[in-house]
Amino acid sequence: MSNFVVEAVSREDQGKGASRRLRHEGLVPGVVYGSETPVSISMINKDLIKQLSDETFFSSILTLKIDGKEEKVIIKDLQRHPAKLLIMHADFQRVVSDQKIKITVPLQFANFEKSAASKAAAKFAAESNVVEVLCLPENLPEALVVDLTNVEIGQTLHLSDISMPEGVEVAALRRGGDHNQGIGYIYSPRGAK
Repeated sequence: MSNFVVEAVSREDQGKGASRRLRHEGLVPGVVYGSETPVSISMINKDLIKQLSDETFFSSILTLKIDGKEEKVIIKDLQRHPAKLLIMHADFQRVVSDQKIKITVPLQFANFEKSAASKAAAKFAAESNVVEVLCLPENLPEALVVDLTNVEIGQTLHLSDISMPEGVEVAALRRGGDHNQGIGYIYSPRGAK
């Protein structure tokens, strides 16, 4: 689990004009929804930007302090300005300890240099660097490691090749084998023997 704390204040004003005023003041409008009534909030843009620089922010249970009251949440949606370092809007979902959450976590590919394919001058290309998982909040991994020690030239890795921690499952695989998409492949570069 992480120790990200997002400071926020509740707000009554809603709509485009109110959101525009908040952004002009260096604040980010947001919403918290889930098991209770949705709450409109605002946060300081520069503080949120600083936390977003850590990739584990997106796959962590966050502590959201609204007017001093703490809630456990995950980030569900984030809208960024296309050109400026500015968050336009943030959506958070409340986390309940006995309810599964669906969240995207990063994939980390490890040990390719130890594989026979690597020694044969093959290369590894990742097709995906994140995967959506379903788990209870207490089982949420910060990242999933894909071990490439035993890969071979020409092999394609799929979602089912990720070794999952106990209590965590790939959301796409719940829909059946047809959704077992590729996450990376091993190839021999042109000219390599």
